[in-house]
Amino acid sequence: MKKGYYGQWGGAFVPEVLQATFDALNKAYETARADASFWQEYVDLMANYSCRPTPLTYAENLTRHFGGAKIYIKREDLNHTGAHKANNVMGQGLLVRRMGKKRVIAETGAGQHGVATATMAARFGFACTIYMGEEDVARQRPNVFWMEKLGATVVPVTDGSRTLKDAMNEAFRDWVTSMEDTHYVIGTVCGPHPFPEMVAWFQSIIGIEARRQILAQHGRMPDRVYACVGGGSNAMGIFQGFLEEPGVELVGVEAGGLGIDTGKHASRMVEGSGASAGVAQGYKTLFLQSPEGQMRDTHSIAAGLDYVGISPILSDLGEKGRVRFAAATDREVIEALSLAMRTEGLIPAMESAHAFVQAFKEAPTMSKDQAIIINMSGRGDKDIFTIAHAFDDPSWKAFIVKRAEEYR
Repeated sequence: MKKGYYGQWGGAFVPEVLQATFDALNKAYETARADASFWQEYVDLMANYSCRPTPLTYAENLTRHFGGAKIYIKREDLNHTGAHKANNVMGQGLLVRRMGKKRVIAETGAGQHGVATATMAARFGFACTIYMGEEDVARQRPNVFWMEKLGATVVPVTDGSRTLKDAMNEAFRDWVTSMEDTHYVIGTVCGPHPFPEMVAWFQSIIGIEARRQILAQHGRMPDRVYACVGGGSNAMGIFQGFLEEPGVELVGVEAGGLGIDTGKHASRMVEGSGASAGVAQGYKTLFLQSPEGQMRDTHSIAAGLDYVGISPILSDLGEKGRVRFAAATDREVIEALSLAMRTEGLIPAMESAHAFVQAFKEAPTMSKDQAIIINMSGRGDKDIFTIAHAFDDPSWKAFIVKRAEEYR
């Protein structure tokens, strides 16, 4: 198979001006991957700086509530910066230092990748610029605040739908003019090769840990593993621990938004989604696009899942039937989030709550000797405005009005 392809998906469709930059990046990545000391340096950094390994929590109350399979939750919310994003970002930071570059740029939707990148830049002493869709800037204001305080410049993107895909386009424009001293820290398993492979490699630390932990706690492999899917980095992270285990079913849960039939969603792999093959942003995958190849607007209550494409690796795994895909609606996400909070005292990010939705649907149909893992890819602190609005909380509304008056 041609390097950088997964079945028919993937590739590196980059402008000629960036070819030398990609050649250098490929060489640096392949050299690092062949160097066992680099991976050990990465593991040591994550242990010392980012609280790894994160726990695999047995959800005793949820298990009792549903009366079916044992439910285990991989706690990426306890990773530094509150999500799985730090895994990839810190790994790329080590690579940037090896390459001798002094500036990093990134795109972000939910803001977790932006916060992680700004954190990494502060840790390594890099200049940092974050591109973020104007709509996401508004709904993820706490993360924007932290990015700026960490020293990053946050650039609101006003093009298109003003969400993740538009931020990614703007970051590529920056890179074309600054490639000599700048590295683009792509936040998910998308984009031109080597990014899908490289990001998946750094995120595989989730699956390596989860595999070891479930064997220690449950005594054998899980029956199913659930993860939300936007671009797909957290899903690929945990799935890699079980890809070679045919008895473990892998379930990716996309953003169903207001319902697949409404067209207001961000699902690419479920039946009726309307996605089709295309080439954009440097790679080939399934995109939500018009017959003429124009990218459609997407919708999700979770900013981090509001992406028009999907990892070429997951496109291939879905096509082969190795990963089963489902979609969770905004309403279902709020219900699952509420149940997780009140039953286990856990506050999943809006993105992660999509995985909880499908797991909650299926766990009761399984036997008590079976086990499932839900990847809790992030915590919900960043979503407090969205969550409070969804719950229509009157005390929160009063608080916001009062603070707004105080700032006048």
